[in-house]
Amino acid sequence: MAEVLTDTQIRSYHQNGYLVLERHIPDDILKNIHAEISRFEDEARGMTASNDRLDLEDSHSPEAPRLRRIKLPHTISNVVRELMYSDHILAPARDLAGPNLRLHTTKLNMKSAGYGAAVEWHQDYAFYPHTNDDILAIGVILDDMESENGPLMVYPGSHKGPVYDHHVDGVFAGAFVPEAVGLNLKDAVELKGPAGSISIHHGRIVHGSALNTSNRSRRILFYEMMAADAFPIMGSMTKWDGIEDYNTRMLCGEPTVTPRLKDIPIRIPQPQPDVPISIYEIQKGLKDRAFKTIT
Repeated sequence: MAEVLTDTQIRSYHQNGYLVLERHIPDDILKNIHAEISRFEDEARGMTASNDRLDLEDSHSPEAPRLRRIKLPHTISNVVRELMYSDHILAPARDLAGPNLRLHTTKLNMKSAGYGAAVEWHQDYAFYPHTNDDILAIGVILDDMESENGPLMVYPGSHKGPVYDHHVDGVFAGAFVPEAVGLNLKDAVELKGPAGSISIHHGRIVHGSALNTSNRSRRILFYEMMAADAFPIMGSMTKWDGIEDYNTRMLCGEPTVTPRLKDIPIRIPQPQPDVPISIYEIQKGLKDRAFKTIT
């Protein structure tokens, strides 16, 4: 029996590779996350470079701080960590990927009004191939998300297709141009919704998001996870410090040392560019871009 999703929603996810659940997160939790964001924005004042907590916009200055990502927020925010372990997040994930779930990573992507950075088209699975693809990302929509402020966009059904080449001149660039592989932009769908909604997207679905040119912020908190029997392929960008450490990332259920193998396409994200490990920096290796860049 599913915990929170209907049979129709589950079928839709497996067919299309995404879901949006409107007004799923309680208002008091949203308010607390907004307060945490303000705390980190204050921390960015005076910074001259990104660090292991905060990723700065290219247009950032110490006097006019611009923050594009809070890294691993579950490690530096009790509010984010508590939500991660709650049924608000884990119940729909269990309905889609099974009872035994392991954390891959968390991130809070900031798209501030007027300049929030675009994320070029990519597949998460290109960054971290695993032995099976019961891998998903749950995005907590923290601001009303409409077309104008750069919502996440996906190509429905693309999670059933190939893992596209994310390399440029033989170096991993973390993105590709959809038109170059026969995808038509008119087929992409925007995952919009009011603050407090969540989006769920499959690890292999093609997705991206444009620059925020509106006068409203667009911030989204991602929890990325996988079935516990999905193990990273050598060369993946998944952090691996041994099975003991890996098992500390269990979100619910039981760990295993028996990987489940699935016959799915795989590309290894190697060699890596000589840049900081950030999707924004890696994607600067692209020669052609689908979205405008920061000015």
